Amino acid sequence: MKRRQFLKVASAGTAAGAIASPAIAQAMPEVRWRVTSSFPKSLDTIFGASEVLSKAVSEATDGKFQIQVFAAGEIVPGLQASDAVTNGTVEMCHTASYYYVGKDPTFAFGTAVPFGLNARQQNAWFYHGGGNELLNEFYKKYNIYALPGGNTGCQMGGWFRKEIKTVADLQGVKMRIGGFAGQVMAKLGVVPQQIAGGDIYPALEKGTIDAAEWVGPADDEKLGFNKVAPYYYYPGWWEGGASLHFFLNTAKWEALPKIYKSILTTAAALANVDMQAKYDARNPGALKRLVGAGAQLRPFSQEILEACLKASKEVYAETSAKNPDFKKVYEAMSAFRNDEYLWFQIAEYTYDNFLIRARAANQL
Repeated sequence: MKRRQFLKVASAGTAAGAIASPAIAQAMPEVRWRVTSSFPKSLDTIFGASEVLSKAVSEATDGKFQIQVFAAGEIVPGLQASDAVTNGTVEMCHTASYYYVGKDPTFAFGTAVPFGLNARQQNAWFYHGGGNELLNEFYKKYNIYALPGGNTGCQMGGWFRKEIKTVADLQGVKMRIGGFAGQVMAKLGVVPQQIAGGDIYPALEKGTIDAAEWVGPADDEKLGFNKVAPYYYYPGWWEGGASLHFFLNTAKWEALPKIYKSILTTAAALANVDMQAKYDARNPGALKRLVGAGAQLRPFSQEILEACLKASKEVYAETSAKNPDFKKVYEAMSAFRNDEYLWFQIAEYTYDNFLIRARAANQL
């Protein structure tokens, strides 16, 4: 090719490239959404997932798609976040699906169920085991489309005013415990209370409740539970890997351009990974500080755990017998969990168990 011809072709290619980029940007419509969180700003790890998503969406669209974040209570109370999405008050919310088991117990599977999946297994089920598709089939009834939006990892078993050594010690205990697990605890004599995160401390301080579970050390330290209830139990068998979701109004989701759907899905996945990473990074230091300040760390006894597992299976059977949606999702989740633990017991458990023992023996 002659030099003059080459320059003409190169010039034309450069011009085309210069036009293409702004043309794509111009094709992106201006979209303004609001996301209401079920959590207060003070709990920056869990509340922060909405901020991570909002920032990622804005940056990926050069500010064309803006999602404004609101804390619990700024638009609606935290436990009414899903209703605000269903009725179109807001385009989306960030919440724990199991807050809404009063509408239908099937909502529990979007967050966690007693003796269910751990955090990694939750993500595997949602993204590659058909879990999120099953849930979205159910959520359609409530005008909701859901994207996974965070995980706390395995939670703690909560703060108690008195020691809980046997199943009998649970009798009559008024406990803040969210979602489906409250029904299980009720079988063991506990009086479950559904209380939003920001309202737990005053209820515990005033003696309105005797015990409370929230998430784990990083959040519990901020909320100050150790100041009013000294005994800190583990594990939170009802939340082996508690997941959060972004609930989107179905009509608003379907109206988005394909590129915005892709960007929003990717941003939610980023928030999903980021939240758990933050909890895993922050919990060790917080636990050390809590114990250093006098928190009495206690494991639930084998007797209590076995009684809770038995009660859980009873509740699953009773609920499945009268709720086809619940039965369908429960059976799918259970089959996935059993296969996952077939694998986890081989490599993951053996590796972790060895290193935990080595650490305890000061060999690391």
